Amino acid sequence: MTHTFLFLSGGELLLVFLVFLLLFGSSKIPEMAKGLGKGLRELKKATDDIKREINDSTNGLTQEITITSSDIRKNISEITINISQNINTSTEEVKKDVNEMAKDL
Repeated sequence: MTHTFLFLSGGELLLVFLVFLLLFGSSKIPEMAKGLGKGLRELKKATDDIKREINDSTNGLTQEITITSSDIRKNISEITINISQNINTSTEEVKKDVNEMAKDL
């Protein structure tokens, strides 16, 4: 199985490296590699900072959503309890009225 890097074969890569060596010389290649390494480190640091900032900002949003949803659940629970109590009260009143009407008959 052959491995290709950017659709270049081994011979083509060797040719590219030789041209690169001829153009820049052996003394400039380590400096360029060092600069490339620094640039990649800075890029990684910047992306990590952006990720951290996004996580920090969404963490506050997540907490707000959690608090709001718990408040909504609490309100729904209170409303459900009130409706159940009203239904029970109305049912008892209807039963009393039915019993009174049954006695009168």
